[in-house]
Amino acid sequence: MRPRVYLDHNATTPLRPEAREAMLAAMDVVGNPSSVHAEGRKAKALIERSREQLAEALGAAQSDIVFTSGATEAAALALAGRTLHCAGIEHEAVLSWCDGSLPVDHDGAVTVSDPARSALQLANSETGVVQDLPQHLAVSDVTQAVGRLPYAHDWSGVRMVILSAHKFGGPKGVGALIVPRDSNLEARLKGGGQEMGRRAGTENILGIVAMAAAARAALRDLSDGVWERVAQFRNILETALEADSPDTILVGRRSRRLPNTSLILTPGWKGETQVMALDLAGFAVSAGSACSSGKVRASRVLRAMGYDEGLAGCALRVSLGPQTTEDDVLRFADAFTAARRKQRSRAA
Repeated sequence: MRPRVYLDHNATTPLRPEAREAMLAAMDVVGNPSSVHAEGRKAKALIERSREQLAEALGAAQSDIVFTSGATEAAALALAGRTLHCAGIEHEAVLSWCDGSLPVDHDGAVTVSDPARSALQLANSETGVVQDLPQHLAVSDVTQAVGRLPYAHDWSGVRMVILSAHKFGGPKGVGALIVPRDSNLEARLKGGGQEMGRRAGTENILGIVAMAAAARAALRDLSDGVWERVAQFRNILETALEADSPDTILVGRRSRRLPNTSLILTPGWKGETQVMALDLAGFAVSAGSACSSGKVRASRVLRAMGYDEGLAGCALRVSLGPQTTEDDVLRFADAFTAARRKQRSRAA
């Protein structure tokens, strides 16, 4: 039996070896970072070194990094109690705090008229469409873009930035918010005053050191051209799918996209049915965002882009990673084609 192929990197990525090694080393540190004795100071030093490494990788000031339990908590910390505009294509963690009033076109591009009162993601998790971030933007979710696209906070012009470790090879359950130290941000979690009073609770040392290690490794991949190769494989896949299924729609193809992402619409073939068929064939893919794919419904992102509900329910997301090979995508194209032909014969 041939090994399974993981093509759902936008949902979560495999843990990088560098992150695993950092976690294992940190397991021997027993102190509470809030304690003043030698063991506590050693634990605190690990956190601050990781904060410095992450800040360097992202082009941010060390004092602006707030560690959280993930992007969802970072979004709540940034957005709670504020009234900001955003588009309907934002992740639920952002959209639940914003009014969803920003217009988005059929190619996934968002128009922002008041950046200082708006939130805008850098890249969409379903379509892969990349936005041009305007100067003075209040908040950006860069979760899908870190490590896959060049990003430096100090030239982005964004005030606050949300990210999550497990999207670039770190562990699940840790993320960060980049926020100016002079911001009047109100802590959502109150207690011991950790994270410079912006997020209480004993820090997740293992997650934090692994996140910093993963960020540094991801940056090396980017500079080494790894994602350029991934983009080539993504293009090979799309060409193969189009050759067999002329009715296939590749969402956002006219836009700048993440190098690893294809969102495929096949009219008359439900996304969840495709996922099950391809899972049985040995491929892990998704019908949309991992935070909502367990709910059988048409993609909210596609509906916001103007696709009708029927077509939006026929979405399949394929998201490649650094370990993906050309053989993987060609095997997937064959499996997709075989499943599509079987579906057609049943519908006939």
